[in-house]
Amino acid sequence: MSGHNKWSSIKHKKGAADAKRGKLFTKLIKEITIAAKAGGGDPNGNPRLRTAVQNARAASMPVDNITRAIKKGTGELEGESFEELTYEGYAPGGVAIMVDVTTDNKNRSVSEIRRIFSKAGGNMGEAGCVGWMFEKKGQITIKKEVATEDKLMELALDAGADDVVDAGDFWQVLTPATELYAVNDVLQKAGIAIEESAASRIPTNTIKVEGKVAHQVMKLIEALEDNEDVSNVYDNSDIDPADMPEE
Repeated sequence: MSGHNKWSSIKHKKGAADAKRGKLFTKLIKEITIAAKAGGGDPNGNPRLRTAVQNARAASMPVDNITRAIKKGTGELEGESFEELTYEGYAPGGVAIMVDVTTDNKNRSVSEIRRIFSKAGGNMGEAGCVGWMFEKKGQITIKKEVATEDKLMELALDAGADDVVDAGDFWQVLTPATELYAVNDVLQKAGIAIEESAASRIPTNTIKVEGKVAHQVMKLIEALEDNEDVSNVYDNSDIDPADMPEE
Protein backbone atom coordinates (compact mmCIF):
# COMPACT_ATOMS: atom_id res chain seq x y z
CA MET A 1 0.00 0.00 0.00
CA SER A 2 1.31 3.46 -0.82
CA GLY A 3 1.21 6.53 1.41
CA HIS A 4 -1.46 8.57 -0.34
CA ASN A 5 -4.36 7.58 1.92
CA LYS A 6 -5.18 11.04 3.29
CA TRP A 7 -4.51 12.67 -0.06
CA SER A 8 -6.82 10.29 -1.93
CA SER A 9 -9.57 10.56 0.66
CA ILE A 10 -9.49 14.34 0.62
CA LYS A 11 -9.55 14.43 -3.16
CA HIS A 12 -12.63 12.24 -3.31
CA LYS A 13 -14.44 14.24 -0.63
CA LYS A 14 -13.75 17.39 -2.60
CA GLY A 15 -15.03 15.66 -5.71
CA ALA A 16 -18.28 14.77 -3.98
CA ALA A 17 -18.73 18.37 -2.83
CA ASP A 18 -18.02 19.53 -6.36
CA ALA A 19 -20.86 17.38 -7.66
CA LYS A 20 -23.22 18.92 -5.11
CA ARG A 21 -22.33 22.37 -6.44
CA GLY A 22 -23.61 21.34 -9.84
CA LYS A 23 -20.23 21.61 -11.55
CA LEU A 24 -19.70 17.96 -12.35
CA PHE A 25 -21.88 17.71 -15.45
CA THR A 26 -20.21 20.71 -17.07
CA LYS A 27 -16.77 19.20 -16.54
CA LEU A 28 -17.84 15.78 -17.79
CA ILE A 29 -19.40 17.26 -20.93
CA LYS A 30 -16.18 19.11 -21.73
CA GLU A 31 -14.14 15.93 -21.28
CA ILE A 32 -16.49 13.94 -23.54
CA THR A 33 -16.35 16.67 -26.20
CA ILE A 34 -12.55 16.87 -26.17
CA ALA A 35 -12.17 13.08 -26.16
CA ALA A 36 -14.52 12.74 -29.16
CA LYS A 37 -12.69 15.51 -31.03
CA ALA A 38 -9.31 13.91 -30.39
CA GLY A 39 -10.14 10.26 -31.07
CA GLY A 40 -13.50 10.02 -32.80
CA GLY A 41 -17.04 9.46 -31.60
CA ASP A 42 -17.00 5.67 -31.19
CA PRO A 43 -16.26 4.75 -27.55
CA ASN A 44 -15.25 1.23 -28.59
CA GLY A 45 -12.33 2.61 -30.57
CA ASN A 46 -11.56 5.60 -28.36
CA PRO A 47 -10.42 4.62 -24.82
CA ARG A 48 -10.46 8.18 -23.52
CA LEU A 49 -14.03 8.69 -24.74
CA ARG A 50 -15.07 5.30 -23.37
CA THR A 51 -13.80 6.28 -19.93
CA ALA A 52 -15.39 9.74 -20.12
CA VAL A 53 -18.76 8.21 -21.01
CA GLN A 54 -18.37 5.69 -18.17
CA ASN A 55 -17.74 8.53 -15.70
CA ALA A 56 -20.76 10.42 -17.03
CA ARG A 57 -23.01 7.40 -16.63
CA ALA A 58 -21.70 6.82 -13.11
CA ALA A 59 -22.74 10.41 -12.35
CA SER A 60 -26.24 9.69 -13.75
CA MET A 61 -25.85 12.05 -16.69
CA PRO A 62 -28.79 11.70 -19.16
CA VAL A 63 -27.97 9.81 -22.35
CA ASP A 64 -29.06 12.78 -24.47
CA ASN A 65 -26.44 14.99 -22.82
CA ILE A 66 -23.73 12.42 -23.52
CA THR A 67 -24.82 12.04 -27.15
CA ARG A 68 -24.86 15.81 -27.74
CA ALA A 69 -21.40 16.20 -26.21
CA ILE A 70 -20.01 13.48 -28.50
CA LYS A 71 -21.60 15.06 -31.58
CA LYS A 72 -20.18 18.47 -30.65
CA GLY A 73 -16.77 16.87 -30.42
CA THR A 74 -17.03 15.19 -33.81
CA GLY A 75 -18.46 18.30 -35.44
CA GLU A 76 -21.92 16.87 -36.10
CA LEU A 77 -23.36 19.63 -33.91
CA GLU A 78 -22.05 23.16 -33.47
CA GLY A 79 -20.29 23.84 -30.20
CA GLU A 80 -17.43 25.61 -28.47
CA SER A 81 -13.83 24.86 -29.38
CA PHE A 82 -12.13 23.83 -26.14
CA GLU A 83 -8.43 24.00 -25.29
CA GLU A 84 -6.69 22.08 -22.50
CA LEU A 85 -4.20 24.02 -20.38
CA THR A 86 -2.34 23.54 -17.09
CA TYR A 87 -1.40 26.28 -14.63
CA GLU A 88 0.92 25.97 -11.64
CA GLY A 89 1.44 27.86 -8.42
CA TYR A 90 1.63 27.86 -4.64
CA ALA A 91 -0.98 27.94 -1.90
CA PRO A 92 -0.30 29.32 1.62
CA GLY A 93 2.21 27.20 3.53
CA GLY A 94 4.23 26.49 0.38
CA VAL A 95 1.74 23.88 -0.86
CA ALA A 96 2.20 23.14 -4.57
CA ILE A 97 -0.88 23.46 -6.79
CA MET A 98 -1.51 22.28 -10.36
CA VAL A 99 -4.69 23.32 -12.16
CA ASP A 100 -6.00 21.62 -15.30
CA VAL A 101 -8.26 23.90 -17.33
CA THR A 102 -10.59 23.21 -20.25
CA THR A 103 -11.61 26.49 -21.82
CA ASP A 104 -12.91 28.24 -24.91
CA ASN A 105 -11.19 31.48 -23.87
CA LYS A 106 -7.57 31.21 -22.75
CA ASN A 107 -7.21 34.88 -21.82
CA ARG A 108 -10.26 34.77 -19.57
CA SER A 109 -9.09 31.60 -17.87
CA VAL A 110 -5.54 32.69 -17.09
CA SER A 111 -6.82 36.00 -15.70
CA GLU A 112 -9.39 34.30 -13.46
CA ILE A 113 -6.98 31.62 -12.21
CA ARG A 114 -4.38 34.25 -11.33
CA ARG A 115 -7.03 36.29 -9.48
CA ILE A 116 -8.16 33.23 -7.48
CA PHE A 117 -4.58 32.43 -6.42
CA SER A 118 -3.97 36.03 -5.35
CA LYS A 119 -7.25 36.47 -3.47
CA ALA A 120 -6.65 33.29 -1.44
CA GLY A 121 -3.13 34.25 -0.42
CA GLY A 122 -1.33 32.08 -2.97
CA ASN A 123 0.53 32.96 -6.11
CA MET A 124 0.47 31.63 -9.66
CA GLY A 125 3.89 30.67 -10.97
CA GLU A 126 5.60 29.93 -14.27
CA ALA A 127 5.09 26.70 -16.18
CA GLY A 128 7.16 23.95 -14.59
CA CYS A 129 7.56 25.61 -11.19
CA VAL A 130 5.84 22.75 -9.32
CA GLY A 131 5.16 20.15 -12.02
CA TRP A 132 8.28 18.23 -11.05
CA MET A 133 6.69 17.51 -7.65
CA PHE A 134 3.94 15.40 -9.23
CA GLU A 135 3.87 12.11 -11.10
CA LYS A 136 1.30 11.43 -13.79
CA LYS A 137 -0.82 8.42 -12.88
CA GLY A 138 -4.14 6.83 -13.71
CA GLN A 139 -6.55 6.76 -10.80
CA ILE A 140 -9.61 4.51 -10.58
CA THR A 141 -12.05 4.97 -7.69
CA ILE A 142 -14.13 2.00 -6.48
CA LYS A 143 -16.52 1.69 -3.54
CA LYS A 144 -15.25 -0.74 -0.92
CA GLU A 145 -18.44 -2.79 -0.90
CA VAL A 146 -17.94 -3.58 -4.59
CA ALA A 147 -14.72 -5.60 -4.19
CA THR A 148 -12.29 -6.81 -1.54
CA GLU A 149 -8.75 -5.49 -1.43
CA ASP A 150 -7.37 -8.95 -2.28
CA LYS A 151 -9.59 -9.30 -5.35
CA LEU A 152 -8.72 -5.81 -6.56
CA MET A 153 -5.02 -6.39 -5.97
CA GLU A 154 -5.09 -9.59 -7.98
CA LEU A 155 -7.04 -8.15 -10.92
CA ALA A 156 -5.48 -4.70 -11.02
CA LEU A 157 -1.83 -5.66 -10.54
CA ASP A 158 -2.09 -8.42 -13.13
CA ALA A 159 -3.55 -5.84 -15.55
CA GLY A 160 -0.64 -3.43 -15.02
CA ALA A 161 -1.66 -1.28 -12.03
CA ASP A 162 0.93 -0.03 -9.55
CA ASP A 163 -1.01 -0.10 -6.30
CA VAL A 164 -4.35 -0.24 -4.52
CA VAL A 165 -4.81 2.52 -1.93
CA ASP A 166 -7.18 2.61 1.05
CA ALA A 167 -9.10 5.90 0.79
CA GLY A 168 -11.72 5.60 3.50
CA ASP A 169 -14.96 4.40 1.93
CA PHE A 170 -13.22 3.78 -1.37
CA TRP A 171 -10.34 1.93 -2.98
CA GLN A 172 -8.07 3.93 -5.25
CA VAL A 173 -6.37 1.89 -7.96
CA LEU A 174 -3.23 3.70 -9.16
CA THR A 175 -1.82 2.88 -12.58
CA PRO A 176 0.92 4.15 -14.88
CA ALA A 177 -0.64 6.91 -17.02
CA THR A 178 -0.30 4.69 -20.10
CA GLU A 179 -2.13 1.75 -18.49
CA LEU A 180 -5.22 3.56 -17.13
CA TYR A 181 -7.61 2.48 -19.86
CA ALA A 182 -6.34 -1.11 -19.98
CA VAL A 183 -6.74 -1.59 -16.21
CA ASN A 184 -10.11 0.17 -16.30
CA ASP A 185 -11.36 -2.24 -18.99
CA VAL A 186 -10.14 -5.33 -17.10
CA LEU A 187 -11.96 -4.25 -13.92
CA GLN A 188 -15.14 -3.49 -15.82
CA LYS A 189 -15.09 -6.85 -17.60
CA ALA A 190 -14.71 -8.50 -14.18
CA GLY A 191 -18.01 -6.88 -13.16
CA ILE A 192 -16.50 -4.29 -10.81
CA ALA A 193 -18.49 -1.04 -10.80
CA ILE A 194 -16.20 1.99 -11.13
CA GLU A 195 -17.07 5.31 -9.51
CA GLU A 196 -14.55 7.36 -11.44
CA SER A 197 -11.60 6.76 -13.73
CA ALA A 198 -9.25 9.55 -14.75
CA ALA A 199 -5.71 10.63 -15.43
CA SER A 200 -4.29 12.23 -12.30
CA ARG A 201 -1.18 13.82 -10.82
CA ILE A 202 0.09 12.22 -7.62
CA PRO A 203 2.45 14.25 -5.41
CA THR A 204 5.81 12.60 -4.85
CA ASN A 205 6.10 14.34 -1.46
CA THR A 206 3.55 16.08 0.76
CA ILE A 207 3.62 19.16 2.99
CA LYS A 208 1.79 18.98 6.31
CA VAL A 209 -0.37 22.02 7.01
CA GLU A 210 -2.63 22.56 10.01
CA GLY A 211 -5.15 24.98 11.48
CA LYS A 212 -5.52 28.34 9.75
CA VAL A 213 -3.09 27.49 6.96
CA ALA A 214 -4.94 24.24 6.22
CA HIS A 215 -8.19 26.17 5.95
CA GLN A 216 -6.54 28.69 3.61
CA VAL A 217 -5.28 25.89 1.38
CA MET A 218 -8.71 24.27 1.22
CA LYS A 219 -10.32 27.64 0.51
CA LEU A 220 -8.00 28.17 -2.46
CA ILE A 221 -8.60 24.66 -3.80
CA GLU A 222 -12.37 25.04 -3.52
CA ALA A 223 -12.30 28.46 -5.18
CA LEU A 224 -10.34 27.00 -8.09
CA GLU A 225 -12.72 24.06 -8.39
CA ASP A 226 -15.70 26.43 -8.39
CA ASN A 227 -14.40 27.99 -11.60
CA GLU A 228 -16.31 26.57 -14.57
CA ASP A 229 -13.13 26.26 -16.68
CA VAL A 230 -11.25 24.18 -14.11
CA SER A 231 -11.38 20.43 -14.73
CA ASN A 232 -8.96 19.24 -12.02
CA VAL A 233 -6.93 20.64 -9.12
CA TYR A 234 -3.98 18.76 -7.64
CA ASP A 235 -1.97 19.66 -4.55
CA ASN A 236 0.66 18.16 -2.28
CA SER A 237 -0.89 19.11 1.04
CA ASP A 238 -1.17 16.68 3.93
CA ILE A 239 -4.26 17.85 5.81
CA ASP A 240 -5.79 16.01 8.73
CA PRO A 241 -9.50 15.33 8.04
CA ALA A 242 -10.27 17.12 11.35
CA ASP A 243 -9.01 20.34 9.77
CA MET A 244 -11.21 20.04 6.72
CA PRO A 245 -14.27 22.32 6.59
CA GLU A 246 -17.66 20.70 7.01
CA GLU A 247 -19.45 19.95 3.72
